[in-house]
Amino acid sequence: MSVEVELQESVHYTPIQRMRHSAAHVMAEAIQEIFPDAKFAIGPAIEDGFYYDFDLPRALTPDDLPDIEQRMRRIIAAQHPFLNDRWPREKALEYFRNKGQEYKVEIIENLTDAEVGIYQQGNFLDLCRGPHVENTGQIGPIKLMRVAGAYWRGDEHRPMLQRIYGTAWFNQEELDQYLWRLEEALKRDHRKLGRELKLFTFSDEVCAGVPLFYPRGETLRHLMESYVRETQERYGYQHVWTSNIGKVRLYKTSKHWYTYRENMFPVMKGDQELSDDDAYMLKPMNCPHHILMFKSQMHSYRELPIRYAESDTLYRYEKTGTLTGLARVRSVTQDDAHVFMRPDQIQEEFNTAINLTLEVFETYGLQDYWVRLSLRDPQKKDEYVGNDEVWETAEATLRDAVESRGINYEEGIGEAAFYGPKVDFMVRDALGREWQCSTVQLDFVQPMNFELEYIGEDGQPHRPVMIHRAVTGATERFMAMLIEHFAGAFPVWLSPVQAMLIPIADRHQDYAYKVLKQLKAAGIRAEVDIRGERMNAKIRDAQLQKIPYMLVVGDKEAASEAVSVRLRTNVDLKSIPLTQFIERVSCISNSKSMEL
Repeated sequence: MSVEVELQESVHYTPIQRMRHSAAHVMAEAIQEIFPDAKFAIGPAIEDGFYYDFDLPRALTPDDLPDIEQRMRRIIAAQHPFLNDRWPREKALEYFRNKGQEYKVEIIENLTDAEVGIYQQGNFLDLCRGPHVENTGQIGPIKLMRVAGAYWRGDEHRPMLQRIYGTAWFNQEELDQYLWRLEEALKRDHRKLGRELKLFTFSDEVCAGVPLFYPRGETLRHLMESYVRETQERYGYQHVWTSNIGKVRLYKTSKHWYTYRENMFPVMKGDQELSDDDAYMLKPMNCPHHILMFKSQMHSYRELPIRYAESDTLYRYEKTGTLTGLARVRSVTQDDAHVFMRPDQIQEEFNTAINLTLEVFETYGLQDYWVRLSLRDPQKKDEYVGNDEVWETAEATLRDAVESRGINYEEGIGEAAFYGPKVDFMVRDALGREWQCSTVQLDFVQPMNFELEYIGEDGQPHRPVMIHRAVTGATERFMAMLIEHFAGAFPVWLSPVQAMLIPIADRHQDYAYKVLKQLKAAGIRAEVDIRGERMNAKIRDAQLQKIPYMLVVGDKEAASEAVSVRLRTNVDLKSIPLTQFIERVSCISNSKSMEL
């Protein structure tokens, strides 16, 4: 967020944001007590807390936070009023220049207002439009979280400042619940669980942001992608495959080149001299390739809609600082699809895409989500392709489709794709954190860019409309969300290993492998633990690996063709016939149930 935006939008703060903004000013006052020569940048409220950026004479460490926090509590207890004033611009410039507050001076110089807002509480005076609580005593329980670095104005060529993050809540119970969620989030971190469950790794020898999947991780990917593929086929999608590279001219025609160029991998010319437009690059998106497939043949109105789907890896050169495990990678595998249709088919195809999405959500047990209607920012029309008439038609059509379906939605101005409006599904995981997953995008622009046509009922050429659609979005990101949502304890149908066979003694290994053979024949994913560890240690290790079933086998089980079943929840089902266990797991897996 830019400094100017933070100052201008602060007047829209909710009550809790107002309190957190006030807490940021109290933190700045505490810093001023410790470092009288500190230089202050900005201190806004953010989701779940606040921060303030400082230029300080020394680097802060986590050991500094308790002292700052104690000073803040003293200031809060003093109930200092937040006093508001308006200063002429020149007076404010002179004051902050004399104080050596160069960041405040720069902010004022970039403002056009004749007057600027000033707030003071206790001994701290700051440039601010507010609002704030009436006095510091109205600030609830606080907790300082961490220290981080932040470039001034987000520009890597500007000074590096020190940012202190904190949180504030109306009462101690809310603060405790928030801190519990953070602790739980650390336990569920997909990067941590990815290592522990042997799902994936990264190596700089390959490329930052490109994951390497172990056998269990690849099995999980395969299960996810196969499920979506099978579901899409039931909804009438045909799967295609397109290349991993494309020519620059292709992405110029689609206009992606002009919008996403900085996120594309470098152009490759090879040994021969190619023109700039004929040079190659790693494929960053599928839609131009699917469009060419549609364009390569003549189509009648009777053939439409044509639905192409592809689960393919795309390559996007995300900045190193933005890479976050599987949640943000440079190799992105999408369950991508593009529908080519007549204008009169928009509502039906929109409904089909929504039905498909909701079925997948239900299967994964994702019931907490909200819908955003993402529209063009009318103040930044130059960032979008297509004229006003095309956009007005597309937005009105998609809005009608959403409302006709009876979907409650929130508008997201400026969140549209550069070629059209879209509907985004924002999923909340088990800890209430939001992940953008599915999207349905309506596109009148790309058919124009590529001059697509079909022959209508009147025998004349007509232009189709497109829907761009992804059910789970990026496989990697969706996997990250699932790992954290389930804390690594996947439903039985999705578990890379569904059962771990644990022979009590070496003499029981032969029977364990006999059981393994029958389980695999029934399509159940199982392994045998023949390590020289004690049985209880093997059970514990399998539980830590989040494997749904531990099957202990000894003399009694071998004699009766049975297995002693223990669930990862530590529930002991005792000994049951092997055929009964196979029937149980097969039924749960085939129905994609959430039970064990």
